[in-house]
Amino acid sequence: MPPAPEAAAIEDAAALALRLRDELARRHLGDAPAVELLVAALLADGHVLIQGAPGLGKTRLVRTLAGLLELDYGRVQCTPDLMPADVTGGEVLDETAAGRSFRFVEGPVFCQVLLADEINRATPRTQSALLEAMEERQVSAGGSSRPLPSPFFLCATQNPIELEGTYPLPEAQLDRFLFQLELERPALGTLQEILELPRASRDGDGLAPLMDAAQLLELRRLTALVPLPEGATAQVATVVHASHPDATEAPEEVREHVRYGASPRAGIAALAGARALALLRGRAHVAPEDLRDALLPALRHRMLLRYEASAAGVRPDELVAAILARHPVR
Repeated sequence: MPPAPEAAAIEDAAALALRLRDELARRHLGDAPAVELLVAALLADGHVLIQGAPGLGKTRLVRTLAGLLELDYGRVQCTPDLMPADVTGGEVLDETAAGRSFRFVEGPVFCQVLLADEINRATPRTQSALLEAMEERQVSAGGSSRPLPSPFFLCATQNPIELEGTYPLPEAQLDRFLFQLELERPALGTLQEILELPRASRDGDGLAPLMDAAQLLELRRLTALVPLPEGATAQVATVVHASHPDATEAPEEVREHVRYGASPRAGIAALAGARALALLRGRAHVAPEDLRDALLPALRHRMLLRYEASAAGVRPDELVAAILARHPVR
């Protein structure tokens, strides 16, 4: 357990994080679990891939979150003709009276909150330009490495139903995302609420930042101090191991439909996300439901299905549910 002063600090941090979650949920109606997971990923120092059909508010959700944070915000609209240098920046030649020299011009990735909109429309070459930024928080260009601002948080969006002109993200890049969130179609009552919102509310006008970079970094530090219950790592390890079809712990559905299971990074992501969820929910330690709620978004994009399973419409969520049914988190 953290010492008393840290426990008090965690309590104050939880109140601030809760304000951020509630304000974001007030402006993104009908999908409170996704909003909570987005804020949890922010606190856990991870990146998020948001998937959903057009018009569900993926871009607006990220833009609203950025408006609630006093951080430098950048956006990249991904298209097939987008080049890596359009994201990372590059060297340009300056001609002056003193002669010629190269100068590095920073790209949009040099910010603190980056939205990569429709990331699967960028070519694999351009998608790979974000790999180093996501994992090492730096960009290598022009023969040197340049650190990104801290904190750095990447949100990427993609449309799962439009395949023409898209490039599926490679498994190595998917593995860099802490969570994959699925935005669902709003229910009838929620849809009516959305339609009745004033234009200013829909556009995100009147947002007041709730925290700055120093506060967010402190929140992340305190989130990492939230203690895990005894046996939590063993349970998460069992669930991740059971996502592999050749594991004795794997359920029949995984053996039949999965080609490759989740990496160790999935377990790390689940534990980090569970700590953040516990903080958001006002708990002094991680509870089993925090672990359960973090495992699905941490695993769903890290399980590579067989071609036949994908063609038959098998969803990773169903397989994660089968794993948790065989190995319940208690």
